[in-house]
Amino acid sequence: MPVDIIATGAAPEAIGPYAQAVSVPAGRLIFCSGQIAIDPRSGELTGAGDIRQETHRVMENLGAVLRAAGTSFAEVVKTTVYLVDMGDFSSVNEVYAGYFPANPPARATVQVAALPRGAQIEIDAIAVVGRAGPG
Repeated sequence: MPVDIIATGAAPEAIGPYAQAVSVPAGRLIFCSGQIAIDPRSGELTGAGDIRQETHRVMENLGAVLRAAGTSFAEVVKTTVYLVDMGDFSSVNEVYAGYFPANPPARATVQVAALPRGAQIEIDAIAVVGRAGPG
């Protein structure tokens, strides 16, 4: 399924691992609820206080949900990142980028007052099944 990354000099350039916009043909959409850094085995928050560890756990949880839906990070077209501290933006971007090595999805990042269980980050995603192409 073809994917078009939308980029224009008439809007600010992306300041992280995300696209200004992504265009995909209509298909089966997967809407993933927000994930926080809960270890699925222990039920406990992992990496508390270490934003990099929390981000890895969040992305692993999100990856598990995507796999259960029959898709992967390669088919994600939009994410929203919720941060308790916008000062963590750069650290989150470094970890997040590893999960989207090519054609990262469109993304919004917002600062929030608090997240469940004292988490520092939450991420949700939208995927279009069948969108991944070569590369």
